[in-house]
Amino acid sequence: MPVTPPRTLTELFLGFLSIGARSFGGVLPWAHRVMVEERRWLAPADFAETIGLCQFLPGPNIGNASIVLGKRWFGVRGALVAFLGLVALPFVWVLALGALYADYAAVPLVKGIVTGVGASGAGLFIGTAIKLGRALVRNPAALALVAACFLAVAIGRVSLLYVLPVALALAIVAARREWL
Repeated sequence: MPVTPPRTLTELFLGFLSIGARSFGGVLPWAHRVMVEERRWLAPADFAETIGLCQFLPGPNIGNASIVLGKRWFGVRGALVAFLGLVALPFVWVLALGALYADYAAVPLVKGIVTGVGASGAGLFIGTAIKLGRALVRNPAALALVAACFLAVAIGRVSLLYVLPVALALAIVAARREWL
């Protein structure tokens, strides 16, 4: 299927609004579904590259992606429209749910619901990680870089402040030598 970026600011806003509206438990799975599978704004590899860049930047990954992609397609206005679309409904919902939770946090049913939502969010995150990893499976250099980062951070407990710049430098060298 061909990739077709949004044609108007309204389409951009509504696309990111739909991501924000459905993103309980994590935005990444819904962002992938909307931008790659439903609206076909990005190819899977472009989505993975954009998320990779946005993970390196400070702030929330998809919030950064909304700004990067909005700017790419419509300039500064697009960056603002995409970000506002992403955060508009979650902002309202968090305020409303926070007010409700403050009153009912001690109720066992509410505790169970909150635990279930957390578990489903983890499942969505794992599923998206698998989707994003499909592009890497065919590339041994990328797999080696992923494994090295995982070992350094998860096993070796090395700070991301050290791992990310080293990984970035290695990725640049590998890309220049066409290993990635």
